Amino acid sequence: QVQLVESGGGLVQAGGSLRLSCAASGRPVSELAMGWFRQAPGKEREFVAGIDWSGTNTYFADSVKGRFTISRDNAKNTVYLQMDSLKPEDTAVYHCATRRGITIPTSNPRNYDYWGQGTQVTVSS
Repeated sequence: QVQLVESGGGLVQAGGSLRLSCAASGRPVSELAMGWFRQAPGKEREFVAGIDWSGTNTYFADSVKGRFTISRDNAKNTVYLQMDSLKPEDTAVYHCATRRGITIPTSNPRNYDYWGQGTQVTVSS
C-alpha cells in the first residue's frame, strides 16, 4: 500500500514560483516511478511531469518544459515539483500518483492506481 500526500499549493501571481511536495508512505520512492498530474475544472486530467525509480530520468509535458523541475529526496521519501514562471493556464489541482510495479512514469493516468488528495494551484494575471 502506498499513501501520497501533496502540499505546497497556493495563490501566486503570473511569473511567480511554487514548489509542490508529494510525501509518500508505505514504499520508498527509490523503488517507484512517480508522476505529477493536474486537472482544471471541467478539463481532463493532464500529465505534467514524471521521474523514474532511479531518480535520474525525468519527463515533462511540452507545456511545462523548461519551467518545471521534478526531483526527489530519498531521505524524506518525498518528490517535489518546482514550478517557475507560472502562467494562468497552470491553474489546476495538482496530484501526484504512482502504481505498484511501475519503474518508469507514463503519461496515461489510467496506468496509476495510487493518488494523493491534490493541492490547488491558482495563478492570477
